Amino acid sequence: MSRWYDGVIYRIGELAVRAGVSKRTIDYYTSIGLLNAERTRSNYRLYDDEALSDLKYIEECKSMHFPLEEIRRKLEIKKAGIIRESEVCEQAYSVAQQMKQLQDDLTALLPLIRKLDAQKRDSVSRNLNQECSALLQSLKELTS
Repeated sequence: MSRWYDGVIYRIGELAVRAGVSKRTIDYYTSIGLLNAERTRSNYRLYDDEALSDLKYIEECKSMHFPLEEIRRKLEIKKAGIIRESEVCEQAYSVAQQMKQLQDDLTALLPLIRKLDAQKRDSVSRNLNQECSALLQSLKELTS
């Protein structure tokens, strides 16, 4: 446990509050190996900043409807920092499929967005434009 003394340590309740999830969710992710915890002598689970980061990443992936096994694979790649060429191609294909799905979703939403009052429509437009710009910047980096 000494590896944690140089950083922040969270008990399960604190981690749940910081990540905006239930303790039960953390229990589940820990039991299936998506999150790592250290046990104290009194059997409390302690989590570090990496666990908080992982938990936020898991929840983000879940919001995009990734299955848990895909999330596990993404976490492993993220932590290892190494990825096989075939996995790079597979991930790139997956991202392209997600982009296609997002385009389809946006096309379906456009008639509804147009019906919003001007202030809400402008807010949605700014948000979408900001995310599009970030995506385009990432794609430019790919080709440079």
